[in-house]
Amino acid sequence: MIIDAHGHLITPPAVFAVRTVLQASNGQHSKEWYLDRYVRDEEITASADRGVRLMDQVGTDVQLISPRPFVLMHSHPVVKDVRLWVELQNDLIHRTVSLHPDRYRGMAGLPQVTGQPVEIVFDELERAIGELGFVGVLLNPDPDEGGGRSPRLSDPYWYPLWAKLVELDVPALIHSAGCRGRETYDEHFATEESLAVTSLVHSEVFDRYPDLKIIISHGGGSIPYQIGRWRAHWWLDLATKKKHIARYFRDLEHAGMNGEPLPDAPADLTSFDDALRRLWFDTDVHSSHSLELLFRTVGTDRCLFGTERPGSGGAINPATGRSFEDFKYTIDRIGFLTDEDRALIYEGNARRVFSRLAR
Repeated sequence: MIIDAHGHLITPPAVFAVRTVLQASNGQHSKEWYLDRYVRDEEITASADRGVRLMDQVGTDVQLISPRPFVLMHSHPVVKDVRLWVELQNDLIHRTVSLHPDRYRGMAGLPQVTGQPVEIVFDELERAIGELGFVGVLLNPDPDEGGGRSPRLSDPYWYPLWAKLVELDVPALIHSAGCRGRETYDEHFATEESLAVTSLVHSEVFDRYPDLKIIISHGGGSIPYQIGRWRAHWWLDLATKKKHIARYFRDLEHAGMNGEPLPDAPADLTSFDDALRRLWFDTDVHSSHSLELLFRTVGTDRCLFGTERPGSGGAINPATGRSFEDFKYTIDRIGFLTDEDRALIYEGNARRVFSRLAR
């Protein structure tokens, strides 16, 4: 079975008219009014059917779908607008899943609002998991959307959410949303994914919440490519904080320079790579060389098949004549992967992370 852990709702175009009226009406209408007035059942059905056809083209069996992230309005200052808009997105996902329950499962958008406590998302989180049967959540690490005021994922601001996710046993897919800075939203994705990794692995988050399941979208941003730099910073940081590790590195340098036997490493020595393996990563990168680097860097046992299809517009790779989003085609042609590796990437790891898939 092929489980695509990173997909988004194919949103009927009429839904975006709702956003315009929602922002203009100052809370005048209900969610039901918007859906009944603007979104026809046949449009939802057509969008759901299109997604199934796209899956069939590339051999995907099940896709986990969340709202399209760049339209989630997290930097919009009116809390009730954001809450209604995100609830509406989740309701549309639920209706899509109900049309093809053997092909889709839901990932909840959260009504995050810049400047508000993270606890404001709890009601919708519990509704999506408990009532709608969703299996995970989409989490924006930068609800200020480029404004510069969002706390890092290592900040205690996020601790109540980490505890709630552990309580519900659901993973979070880290995926930024809109951007009002100098980046485009797709450039912003890579920036925030990289920052998410470094802020989490250098923090106490997994010591406090060892059962927390975090997936970094788009292959971890720049981290696999820049890992040499982060390894160096990791060792320097450890040596700064612990005298016996600083002494070990001095002895190591001396031995290396003089051709002597290398000293034994301290029992508590951990590497950046060890810390990195507390996270999970999807395969949504559009280059076979990048995928090879990701697998070699974090291990195939930490990677989940994810395509975001349709995400990048379905551009065709002129070298293959196939969509850049046909990641199974690419992964099947990576020579060093074994059948066991591919089984983990395509299904096994997703079942480990998304425990609610079996429900």
